Amino acid sequence: QVQLVESGGGLVQAGGSLRLSCAASGRTLSNYAMGWFRQAPGKGPEFVAAISSSGGITDYADSLKGRFTISRDNAKNTVYLQMNSLKPEDTGIYCCAADRRGWLEITRDPSVYDLWGQGIQVTVSS
Repeated sequence: QVQLVESGGGLVQAGGSLRLSCAASGRTLSNYAMGWFRQAPGKGPEFVAAISSSGGITDYADSLKGRFTISRDNAKNTVYLQMNSLKPEDTGIYCCAADRRGWLEITRDPSVYDLWGQGIQVTVSS
């Protein structure tokens, strides 16, 4: 059974960078579109970024374009989220998720993603 495990979170000062990784065990991710979502304290889930199975199509939340970059290495069965110029409002729990429909499109809709990691804390201090 495939599992997703996030790593790379932690505490960083505003303006700093972090790279999150989402590794899969048990099955290849190469056929699945992948997404990153986050949840800030007291708020609902928020779409961050998504990437197609091949990596050729990406999408970002409008407010994050230019600061965050999603990528994947299917040979390593891993998806990444590079986060630069971090702000205190980027604080939250970040989760990766897989869309196992096998479609070529990618989506911002969290209900479409049917496999989720446990999430990892990112804290940005001012």
